[in-house]
Amino acid sequence: MKAVILAGGLGTRLQPYTTFLPKPMLPLGEKPILEHLIEWSKKNGVKSIVLCVSYLRRSIEDYFGDGKNFGVSIEYAISNKPLATAGQLKTAEKFIDDTFVCMYGDSIYGFNLRNMIKQHKQKKPFVTMSLKEYTTNLPYGVIETTKNNQVTAWNEKPEIKANINMGCYVMEPEVMKLIPKNKPYGMDSVIKNAMSKKKVIGSFISKNGFIDIGNKESYEKANNEYIQKLGKI
Repeated sequence: MKAVILAGGLGTRLQPYTTFLPKPMLPLGEKPILEHLIEWSKKNGVKSIVLCVSYLRRSIEDYFGDGKNFGVSIEYAISNKPLATAGQLKTAEKFIDDTFVCMYGDSIYGFNLRNMIKQHKQKKPFVTMSLKEYTTNLPYGVIETTKNNQVTAWNEKPEIKANINMGCYVMEPEVMKLIPKNKPYGMDSVIKNAMSKKKVIGSFISKNGFIDIGNKESYEKANNEYIQKLGKI
């Protein structure tokens, strides 16, 4: 099985860190984000990697090469412009001929990918999405009313729960047919398109979750946590 890692984004929300480095190459502790992802993939038994690269791609290619030094095999799918998540995935189509894993290159995952793959093979959906139960508190009092505007309850700063997308998928190769070539296209559009065609979209829900490196604040927090872990070793 192969893992396709989407590593071609511009990382505009992480400027100025991404002026000279693509987001997946930003360090977390002593290693780039992308190296942590490759190690996680390898740990879960997936050692054949396709990196979808674009922005400042040479820094990725020079660092990882063919993957031999990292105990994996690496191939590169190259685009010359930003294509969003699914558009990037489309560039890897020629490398894919069987069930594969797809993951975003700006997150760190902590769940059991082996179990997710096992579930996908057993249930045989078109796509399995990794989800995490997310809990937060609304900062306001929530007022319940009847149709004639009579107040029936006051819930102060209630807790709400929802399943959120962690950005790691197990997919069948036919998903590529739903993605236009050489056009920016979001993964949400792929999933919605698949559901409209009555394709089965499964989910794998984990409590271990992930770290999303979405902006400067989340990156700095994650990097500090990794540096602190190194200091405790």
